[in-house]
Amino acid sequence: MTPDTDAPLLSVRDLTISFGKGRHRNVAVKDLSYDLRAGETLAIVGESGSGKSVSSMALLGLLPRGAATIEAGRARFDGRDLLHLSDEQLRGIRGDRVTMIFQEPMTSLTPVLRIGQQLTEALIEHKGMSRSQAAARGREMLTLVGLDDAPRRMKQFPHELSGGMRQRVMIAMAMASDPAILLADEPTTALDVTVQAQILDLMRDLKARFGTSIILITHDMGVVAEMADRVVVMRKGRKIEEGTVREIFETPQQDYTKALLAAVPRLGAHAAAAEPRQVVDSPSRPGARLLHTHGMSKTFRERGLFAAKAGGTAAMQDVGFDLAAGETLALVGESGSGKSTTGRAVLRLLELDQGVIEIGGTDMRRLSGGAVRKARREMQMIFQDPFASLNPRLSAGRLVAEPMVIHGLAKGRELQDRTEQLFTRVGLEADHMRRFPHEFSGGQRQRLSIARALSVNPKLIVADEPTSALDVSVQAQVLELMLELQQSLGLAYLFISHDMAVVEEVAHRVAVMRRGRIVEIGPRHAVLNDPRHPYTRALLAAVPVPDPTRTRGTLPTLDTSTLPTGPLTEIAPQHMVAS
Repeated sequence: MTPDTDAPLLSVRDLTISFGKGRHRNVAVKDLSYDLRAGETLAIVGESGSGKSVSSMALLGLLPRGAATIEAGRARFDGRDLLHLSDEQLRGIRGDRVTMIFQEPMTSLTPVLRIGQQLTEALIEHKGMSRSQAAARGREMLTLVGLDDAPRRMKQFPHELSGGMRQRVMIAMAMASDPAILLADEPTTALDVTVQAQILDLMRDLKARFGTSIILITHDMGVVAEMADRVVVMRKGRKIEEGTVREIFETPQQDYTKALLAAVPRLGAHAAAAEPRQVVDSPSRPGARLLHTHGMSKTFRERGLFAAKAGGTAAMQDVGFDLAAGETLALVGESGSGKSTTGRAVLRLLELDQGVIEIGGTDMRRLSGGAVRKARREMQMIFQDPFASLNPRLSAGRLVAEPMVIHGLAKGRELQDRTEQLFTRVGLEADHMRRFPHEFSGGQRQRLSIARALSVNPKLIVADEPTSALDVSVQAQVLELMLELQQSLGLAYLFISHDMAVVEEVAHRVAVMRRGRIVEIGPRHAVLNDPRHPYTRALLAAVPVPDPTRTRGTLPTLDTSTLPTGPLTEIAPQHMVAS
């Protein structure tokens, strides 16, 4: 595990970071100290806004100039203090000796540059590789992180990839130069569990082969249990506890650490129950079918100079399901399986090649103009990447109030009061309304997105990884909120997630997608406790276990002969498998 050496590779002492000046000064990190040794994985955990990401970004000079101030502290690495290096000196370290995987890949990748160019530039700059050598290394890394057809991916732009695929590109970029220290800020947040398992294995292999040290920032305690040697627990900018991974999990000293561990969802915790822990017994229209879809298909075609090229990527093939008022249907599957495409199609955020979408008996594909806008009051979406879905020029208060203004639901003091209530319901404070999206942590931005989605009192919410950016304690609060709203309002959720423990906690039914098709669908307890498709079994076997004394299951080898060759549409509330 951890090499026996006295000298730490990185030594952080008394780090204090603030934002703002004078009476608006906000201390984000206070007197933080820790050591990182060669070949060690140090996990930094804590609630959203606790200072985890800020403290790591400070090491590489990535904090916004003029807004953030490093008031005190030092960070010794290779005989130098990272906090007091010039920009030129830091550029010689960033992307070479120390690399970082960021939490939000869409805002970390340049939208106008192809993946290949972004992946190879650091190798050319820091490693002196030729373009052909760097391209070969780039293709190798894309394959290692689980992306198919690496030569084609190198030619694509970030917007052409799913959220999980973009995260894998970021991981490939960070690992390509064999760094001494890898700062991994939620490296598996956007990944399904099978790819997450592959990425964690890859990070372990990198650590073993090259002695790479890892600072792992995550809210996934299963990943912490599997990967970490030591753990630092932060709250409100301060380190409140530190110990080996077994000490933190088995004998936590602080009440906050105990509460953090208690909030971790565990797959199998609800195995004996046939329904989620909160069930909508009496939705507003008991048993009423709210959403009906059938035969949905969508192929994304690459465009040439004047016309679309032949072929393309089949994102959905003959997808269909029903969803009742007050019900939650979870869509699970690997990144790129078509989950998010399905969610967007339901809301008419993209046009299908063919298929039926009916909401409340209304054929959504026949609507146009103002009729579509009116229909969207009944349905909202929580996007996977909150920063990319929020207008950076609007304050948080205006962002949440905007849908109510558009649909004429409130104005004046009533609008202000309803906006404040929404902030409180999702765990934000009223004075946060004056902030802008860049002033929030990733988890806080996700809560802001949820408040915005709830503002028009919709009947259907398509939730695309709604808790992926949240630490476990806030995740538990948000799930409680979503379940409470479902209880009281009869909300229907199309819940897209890669977290199988969360799915077990909230879903009534589960649909498993792979390569654009639904391969298994049925009641939650049937799909999760008695999976019949080999891919579903692979998903469940890959789930990280939040216990450092246990290991996750071995990934089964998929028999491709069992993959679906025709449509699978749920026509009755039973357990169905493609064959």
